[in-house]
Amino acid sequence: MSNEDIKNLTLLKAGKQQYPSSPDQTRLETFENKYPERNYIIRFDCPEFTSLCPVTGQPDFAKITITYVPDRKCVESKSLKLYMFSYRNAGMFHEEITNKILEDIVKASSPRWLKVLGVMNPRGGIGIEVLAEFLAPGFKRPLSQSFR
Repeated sequence: MSNEDIKNLTLLKAGKQQYPSSPDQTRLETFENKYPERNYIIRFDCPEFTSLCPVTGQPDFAKITITYVPDRKCVESKSLKLYMFSYRNAGMFHEEITNKILEDIVKASSPRWLKVLGVMNPRGGIGIEVLAEFLAPGFKRPLSQSFR
């Protein structure tokens, strides 16, 4: 990690942490990919994701899995943790949450490929799974899509 990367990772160095109350109040931080010549897969597993139903205000629980092939930047995990935490008070439908996570990570890191899978716990007897994907122009899906 370069000195410039370290200077830019303000959330990782922060002492007492301020927790954002919505995704729009967060900042996904990145650092330089030291292996941009190589395709490799990074996966983040968020098994305790929570948000609010936009209609009832009741809590929703989910497992969110983020899988991507970085290009020039990698997503810093503490900033991602705070970003994901910010959804706790956000009233959104599952489809919007999954697509917003995808859009925000693409905007922050410009990956070659990104997949966000939201597996929402059943409410009213129905579970919901939402899969959103981004593919950079000219990049082919990785062969290891089933990466676990």
